[in-house]
Amino acid sequence: MPPGQALTLAEEKGLDLVEIAPTATPPVCRIMNSGKFFYQQSKRESEARKHQKHIQVKEVKFRVKIDEHDFQFKKRNVDRFLREGNKVKSTVIFRGREAVHAEIGRNILVRLASELTEVANVEVPARQEGMTMVQILVAKPALLLAAAKAGKKAAKQAKGDGKAAEAVRAGAKES
Repeated sequence: MPPGQALTLAEEKGLDLVEIAPTATPPVCRIMNSGKFFYQQSKRESEARKHQKHIQVKEVKFRVKIDEHDFQFKKRNVDRFLREGNKVKSTVIFRGREAVHAEIGRNILVRLASELTEVANVEVPARQEGMTMVQILVAKPALLLAAAKAGKKAAKQAKGDGKAAEAVRAGAKES
């Protein structure tokens, strides 16, 4: 219908004429309560933001002269971070003349990536930036799906525990 006719119809009903799709041909408008519509739209957007997974970048620092036990300890931390769904920035720090032996740092990062092949993909391969060498690892997609399922299961279980506790409290009030 023509815009003028739609506007008079909206005024008769005490509502607003809101343009929904301005880029469509012809533009799409709707007669509605605009305050209520925009309020509900903002609620939907905020609810969607609540359910998003925020990925953090965790950093694990290595030194050129790292001992075997220290390497294994940090490798386990990297594994844990990846299983939680985070990215990991693994850094080798060089001091003084250690920077001359960049291949030692690269070997440490390559070894870390090769020992974590079942849980990680290399997003950014090892590259030297001044006195540091950086590599970024990201969890494999299958691992992320498993972590998401485990998180949903834990949330359901916690919700169920809350209902059980509520039932116990209700039973205590009755007696």
